[in-house]
Amino acid sequence: MKYFAVAISFLTVFPVKVKEPILPGDLGKSSSWFPLIGVFLGGLTAGIFFVCSIFLPPLVTAVLTIAIWIGLTGGLHLDGLADCCDGMWNASNPERRLEIMKDPRLGSFGGIGLILCILIKVACLNSLPSGVFWTAIPLAVSTARWLLLCAGKQKMARSTGMGADFSSGITPRSIIPALLTILMATILSGWKGILIVAFTHGVAWLVARVAIKQLGGLTGDVFGLIVELSECIVLLGFSVG
Repeated sequence: MKYFAVAISFLTVFPVKVKEPILPGDLGKSSSWFPLIGVFLGGLTAGIFFVCSIFLPPLVTAVLTIAIWIGLTGGLHLDGLADCCDGMWNASNPERRLEIMKDPRLGSFGGIGLILCILIKVACLNSLPSGVFWTAIPLAVSTARWLLLCAGKQKMARSTGMGADFSSGITPRSIIPALLTILMATILSGWKGILIVAFTHGVAWLVARVAIKQLGGLTGDVFGLIVELSECIVLLGFSVG
């Protein structure tokens, strides 16, 4: 259960103690659990949305749900989104863009990206047809975590760092269970869910191509961008019609 504990401690703020030493590549090996943990996180968030909707107006429910959603993940991927907005929107060479993304200070583009991402999620939750949130939220979270594995097998911009360590640990033994989980979650969501997830994969692939062109490869921050963008796309898809 070491890899399950590693995955929980990385993806959430839950106080799970990893009893064994964490070795290089263990984060990638733990990725087999990512989509399943995504289903759990999404189900928990959907439950929070449901409870809030009983007592609060729709917009307040959406805002509070997103706030708790961010809290459950520690805002991990939002940080990557902001860094990518600052670096990848900068008209510089790849080396300079990577330097900007390592800077802990939040720039204008990063702030804009954060605001837009959160507003899109709030608007989507506020617009979801009745009852759809039970499907949309878990599928959004699990799809985004599955796409981390897909991103991890792309070219890395750096040979060191979290992204490179994650990539080095991804093997068929971690991919197959994760793939089965996301396939099951997608099929259970119906044809609309299947189409949305397929489109989300295409967007994630496009983001990876842009990152390779602008940065020379992917980084941990790009992983965060893919997660946040994927969640937005899935929610947008379910909020239409």
